[in-house]
Amino acid sequence: MANTTSGTVTFDKTYAIDDIITDAYERIGLVGSSGNQIKSARRSLNILFQEWGNRGIHYWEVGDTNVDLVQGQAEYIFYRATGDGTSATTVGGTTDTATYGLSDITQCAYRTNKGTTSEADTAMSKIDRSDYAGTANKLTQSTPSQFWVQRFIDKVTLTIYPTPNSTAASNFLHIYFTKRIQDAGVFTNATDVPYRFVPCMTAGLAFYLAQKFAPQRTQELKMLYEDELARALKEDGSASSTYITPKTYYPAYT
Repeated sequence: MANTTSGTVTFDKTYAIDDIITDAYERIGLVGSSGNQIKSARRSLNILFQEWGNRGIHYWEVGDTNVDLVQGQAEYIFYRATGDGTSATTVGGTTDTATYGLSDITQCAYRTNKGTTSEADTAMSKIDRSDYAGTANKLTQSTPSQFWVQRFIDKVTLTIYPTPNSTAASNFLHIYFTKRIQDAGVFTNATDVPYRFVPCMTAGLAFYLAQKFAPQRTQELKMLYEDELARALKEDGSASSTYITPKTYYPAYT
């Protein structure tokens, strides 16, 4: 008789916040959590997601969009949430919208003829504050060729140089950005985390909870968490082809 399998691959879709918390508490030997302990665990889970923001790019949070250029406008702002302000106008498809929750902007290109068979991108150089400060006339209007990113508490700003002239304003900037991981929210929610990171997420929450409720196990659970996280980060992303070419040289004879 053939083995019977579930036929589903959606465990992470139904692995709700309350289940994550239960599993994490079981790992530290605490069963039957109180209401305050459950709230404490959700708070720790949100802090864990913030800490992941310091672990490099998470590829499931990479997005792209087109920024609608405005003649003479150098700065384009992307707010954390709608309550913080109105983000710059972006066009992902055919409808104008706005993008929120950015963590960083990694790449930027000047895009012409968007949506046509002759669409073309010209890569722009990412510069830092000192480079931008060194530009002579920051209101010079031409085709943008450089960009500078600032990351604040409630927003990310994209500053371009030169500012768009009338021709450039009819085109767009195409940006790749990383988003912040969504908050845990209510206990019945799933998390904004792919299945590859479910083990390290649960292990990480257990480590955080051990610091408060089982300090004698903190070091042990930290090692387990870091091991799980290292594997997940190694697996994350999409690998590209690697080419190794031997160096050919001829010895010189004298």
